[in-house]
Amino acid sequence: MMLEDGDKRAVGSRVVKVLVHRRDDRGMSLEPYASRCVRRGEVHELVTTDHHDTTPGARVDRVAFLGFVEIANAGVIDRGDEVWCDGGLVGTVLGFDACHHPNHYNILISTPTPRTGPELGLRPEMGVVFSPAVVPAV
Repeated sequence: MMLEDGDKRAVGSRVVKVLVHRRDDRGMSLEPYASRCVRRGEVHELVTTDHHDTTPGARVDRVAFLGFVEIANAGVIDRGDEVWCDGGLVGTVLGFDACHHPNHYNILISTPTPRTGPELGLRPEMGVVFSPAVVPAV
């Protein structure tokens, strides 16, 4: 079996705007891509969901909005990456919705319960890191 992915660096970012709303009928659509490249200075939206289906085009309705982050260093964000806010694990990247692209991506984060920015204590300038999930050795 050939491995497709090698090691990568984490992608750092900072909160630029905290969002407070949630929806049960959002109608986001998962992009067919398991990863997206991001550039330093780009701004992307973070959205939590308890949705689990990663089928391309899957409809995502139950969401809560965390906020917008500015990317601090270029890199690759992959499905399954861990999302850390101020040192605490928020969830893992489920995928991407491009309804606002090229302005920004919605980065969908899988969590047990959709949570808003204030519910997680987000504040402007708080650090958010997308890091490769640690796979236990077998």
